[in-house]
Amino acid sequence: GLWLKRQRKSKATRLPQGHRLLVTTAAVAVRCSFGLQRRLKRSFTHQTARFGEIADTAAMRDWYSCKPILPHFGAEVHGFSLDGDDPLDPDLVQRIKDDMKSYRVLVFKSQKLRGERQVQISQQLGEIESTFYKHPRSPHPDIFRVSNDETEGCVGVGRTGWHIDGTFQDRPFKYQTMYMQSVCEGGETWFIPLKEFFEMQTAETRQRWDRYWMLTGRGEGGLAHPLVYRHPVREDTSLMFHCGRPFCEGWGVDDESPNAEQRRLVQILPPQVVQDELSKCLDAAVDQIGIKMKWEEGDFAINDNLGNCHYAAPGTQNSRQTAGLRILHRTTISGETVPSKPDG
Repeated sequence: GLWLKRQRKSKATRLPQGHRLLVTTAAVAVRCSFGLQRRLKRSFTHQTARFGEIADTAAMRDWYSCKPILPHFGAEVHGFSLDGDDPLDPDLVQRIKDDMKSYRVLVFKSQKLRGERQVQISQQLGEIESTFYKHPRSPHPDIFRVSNDETEGCVGVGRTGWHIDGTFQDRPFKYQTMYMQSVCEGGETWFIPLKEFFEMQTAETRQRWDRYWMLTGRGEGGLAHPLVYRHPVREDTSLMFHCGRPFCEGWGVDDESPNAEQRRLVQILPPQVVQDELSKCLDAAVDQIGIKMKWEEGDFAINDNLGNCHYAAPGTQNSRQTAGLRILHRTTISGETVPSKPDG
């Protein structure tokens, strides 16, 4: 380019016509190349800035990070507050639901939630369904207040046995939220992921359980839930049961036809037969695949009620005078599907 400029200024240099044509063509190509470079540079600068904005937005919408509790199950969230007055951002709600599908239990640490805020968050996860006794100390009609002191909340909750909440309904609860306003020594809640629990049983046990139906005796005309069914969100194997004596009327047993659609009821077992078997297996499994959640004050947990079973450890009813006061605020989110076999 500099050489061409010098040649234009020089009167002494004359090139043959062919050479002048080649030089002129080269000059045009160089000018076009420089112009293209300038345009590409401006475009690249603009796109870089735009990608930076997108990256910043993506980073802002990452919201929080999960710390797994076990490699296959459960996660904690630190350094992220759910408090506030406005509803949660819809993208954040979707992120929570996605993480629930992956982890099945999420514990947001060090929260400070009013009763109204817990209900507001619960309403964004689904429709709240309150089927429990309203304790006078509850901060909201949709919050079930649980305690080890009957003057502070309902006592003995979750102590009848391993269970899924809402088995007395045709659509058991999808989620629970649990806010630990106050904790006591020994006041653990135990969780077991049902997919892994089922898979660790022998082939004979899995085949036998697949033919059981839990009879609740509740609801209009009573209900029968398949013990083994497909999780409606994760689409893996899950279980539906309650090991508390008052919550089960018995167990229907199908015949052994290899075609599930052709099976017919052939027997009714007393409730304790299957409840005791499940309880024994679950007690043995909790230390292998489950979580004995040692709550801390301010923990806010969301539980996949259809993917896990849970149990309130004996220490949840320790004396307030010796172990401290335990207060748990719980909401329950309506189920959206009827537990069904893969064939419907």
